[in-house]
Amino acid sequence: MIRRDHYIDQVRPFYESDLIKIITGIRRCGKSVIMEQIIKDISESTDNIIYLNFEDKKVCANITNADKLISYVQENKKSGKCYLFFDEIQTLDGWQDACKTLRLYDYSLFITGSNSKLLSGEFTKELSGRYVSFRVRPFVYKEIVEYCRELGKEASVTDYLVWGGFPKRFEFDSSEAQSRYLSDLDDTIVINDLIRRYKIRKESLFKSLVNFVLRSNGRIFSANSIRDYIKQEHADCSVNTIMKYLGYLEEAYIIESIKQYSHKTKKELSFYSKIYNSDVSFNSIRCMNNRFDITHNLENVVYNELLYMGYELYVYNNNGKEIDFLATKGTKQYYVQVAYSVAEDKAYQREFNAFKDIDNLSQKIIITNDDIDYSTSVVRHIKLKDFLLMESL
Repeated sequence: MIRRDHYIDQVRPFYESDLIKIITGIRRCGKSVIMEQIIKDISESTDNIIYLNFEDKKVCANITNADKLISYVQENKKSGKCYLFFDEIQTLDGWQDACKTLRLYDYSLFITGSNSKLLSGEFTKELSGRYVSFRVRPFVYKEIVEYCRELGKEASVTDYLVWGGFPKRFEFDSSEAQSRYLSDLDDTIVINDLIRRYKIRKESLFKSLVNFVLRSNGRIFSANSIRDYIKQEHADCSVNTIMKYLGYLEEAYIIESIKQYSHKTKKELSFYSKIYNSDVSFNSIRCMNNRFDITHNLENVVYNELLYMGYELYVYNNNGKEIDFLATKGTKQYYVQVAYSVAEDKAYQREFNAFKDIDNLSQKIIITNDDIDYSTSVVRHIKLKDFLLMESL
């Protein structure tokens, strides 16, 4: 497995800190591998390391609460500073209390979890200023290229647009095996985990919403508009239920939503959001007869790549014309439009006209899958294959 230095370099300055290091992200995105790589770094200078994986039945059977975890650590640590690594700790009853207690002593504590509740509620309120968090995502294209090179395989942009970046899938040679793996992964982390975790009784309604939302990445929605669609099959569906179920998907890092930003009002518009999948495979495994939604997956991929590059993103409402992203980092901001192609005149006019009346103080960018450079004097065109290998805009 490749070293994911993009993330490890962010954590490294805190190796010796008494701050709790919280590594989060969707299941199977590679958090455990990153933790193992951090352990390898630290093991070069000490063997006073304790690692526990709370998805391991042997661990769960013997360490069932906070008191038993604290006792285990005290019994197994060596003298001097001890480094604690707890993988998927949110499955342990009372894990918050254990972490709060252990950080008071001579430990450097690292935890991973696949639920954003690690970063919400009383735990982080009580730990205000005493933790740092790091979000891990499935592979972006640069990482796919590196991993495929390690495996002796080719990394295809089209393959990425369809099947995304969950690391494990690249170990399988056939598309059928990859599709089966991703489908089983979807069943586990999208359906079964959430139904069990949140004790969802209206399973059919929940599955209908999940399928609709994950097939509709890159669209602007309100809870009302989703409710209106779902009510065609489930008359008892309410806006509150929709909001609750969307919250479950976001807490598990399966989807993310970004707000619209209005040029006219100079503020966020709170009622409408654009929803993206953490990985485009969630869309593709729901497509029939290989009719994959490449256009919206391409936009979703650009979204994931921009986040990896460190940009804060909004949808930009330019007087009624939607620009896919207002991307900001520090004092720099970019208006970014995404399209599969602008080769046809109608598409060219639609996409480039979205930038109309925007001043030239910020860079205007369009990203497409075309091989021809369509840059103008005021709009920079970036070919998708080039964008995917860039470190920043």
